[in-house]
Amino acid sequence: MKSGNREREEAFQHVYEDAFPVLVRIVYRITGNMDAAEEICQEAFIRYYQRMDTIPDAQQGKYWLIRVSKNLALNYEKRKGRERRAYERVFHEPKPRMESSEDLVLRGESKDTVQQALDSIPEKLRTVLILKEYGDLSYKEIGEVLGISEGNVKVRVFRARERIMNKLDTGDVYVP
Repeated sequence: MKSGNREREEAFQHVYEDAFPVLVRIVYRITGNMDAAEEICQEAFIRYYQRMDTIPDAQQGKYWLIRVSKNLALNYEKRKGRERRAYERVFHEPKPRMESSEDLVLRGESKDTVQQALDSIPEKLRTVLILKEYGDLSYKEIGEVLGISEGNVKVRVFRARERIMNKLDTGDVYVP
């Protein structure tokens, strides 16, 4: 029995080491908050550990974790938006506006600009672009994660990039 537990722990460790860096990058791009990204990824791994016996192999485990992490991150964003709106209603405060400071460096400004452009495109386009650019997944892998064809993934990535470039009015933006 102990060897079975050791094999399970080793399998979990392998998936964790392979998937965690990718998951954190993806979730961070969705939430914009590293602490939240790490917490969400930990929650995804807890869920994976509880269900890992039902997932056929490590590769499918990675895809399962990406789907779960993405959904947890989107739920986090929805909850954060509801909380912000509730707070604004209670205290009648206007939404905070983005103020640029003379102290901000070009890289910081550009990251904010790109993140805003990314946040402004539809979720189905944003998700494939995040998985492609920040998750370093292939078109085929993204298709498997989202349950869509590889061709559909390519079209969505193209459209997402096109929309972001249209939102970035200037070519002087450093893209992280």
